Amino acid sequence: MAQDNLPPEETNATDPAANDVTDFITADELDALRAERDELRDRFMRALADAENSRKRAERDRREAEQYGGSRLARDLLPVFDNLKRALDAASDETRASASALIEGVELTLRELTNVLTKHGVAPIEPAIGDSFDPQQHEAMFEAPLPGTKAGQIIQVMSVGFLLHDRLLRPAQVGVSSNTAG
Repeated sequence: MAQDNLPPEETNATDPAANDVTDFITADELDALRAERDELRDRFMRALADAENSRKRAERDRREAEQYGGSRLARDLLPVFDNLKRALDAASDETRASASALIEGVELTLRELTNVLTKHGVAPIEPAIGDSFDPQQHEAMFEAPLPGTKAGQIIQVMSVGFLLHDRLLRPAQVGVSSNTAG
């Protein structure tokens, strides 16, 4: 037979005349092989888990980049919003009458900027006078006692704040009452 010339590990295992492989392996070697197999299985499972974690992390990073990637641009556009708003607030009734087309153009530009910011997930934080100060969304620019108010109430709004989805882009700048008794 041609198989007789083959080394024992290459013999056909279905051949009843072939020697059993375990006849050539000691119990210690078998235990070592099983330990190595278990170690390799453990390393494989860890590598598989690491790959899955990497995939999830990459997906999360991609979603965050998509959702918050424009935050620098949005933050850079906020002074444009502020300046357009200040220009409109500074226009007197006389100016509005004499330069109505200019005022209308500024109002349209501000509205378009607001629409673009909203389209990209930027929402204004517009506190009202009398609202409670929220350090998560407001920045206290000053504190002053004002009769008829309670401590922690907003008494003046200097600038609107903005959120990008659920993240604070810029806090609203406010003045806060320091009265100890209302």
